[in-house]
Amino acid sequence: MHHILHFNHLAILVSALILWFLGAAWYSPALFAKPWMAMVGTPKDAAKSKTMIAGMISSFIGDLLLAFILAHMVKWAGADSFGFGAFIGGIVWLGFFAAPAFPQGIYESRPFKLFAINAGYWLVGLLIVGGLLAVWP
Repeated sequence: MHHILHFNHLAILVSALILWFLGAAWYSPALFAKPWMAMVGTPKDAAKSKTMIAGMISSFIGDLLLAFILAHMVKWAGADSFGFGAFIGGIVWLGFFAAPAFPQGIYESRPFKLFAINAGYWLVGLLIVGGLLAVWP
């Protein structure tokens, strides 16, 4: 447990910011906002609501927590290259994101496209952040 004191806190903060900005881009009108909003039933004027601000704040807090936990997993695995760190991010995505989200979407009769948008964001994010955490000592 002594390794907990030896994390690069700046790398964790930057990783959280990467996830947050990636999410802002991923769910922007330039990429997937329109189909995502249509599938989840979000009104077009929701971007101006207080709910959106609370969501953005809670997203950053969640991204910070995720980066902290992923840093543990990368360190425990002994990942010391971008590829190995990305691999850890990928298996975390497969086991903890895709595996539960896919059947949940089936139970909820959600379109596969919604799973692909949401899970795709997390796959890209975890690959990038896992790799970054592995190479930034």
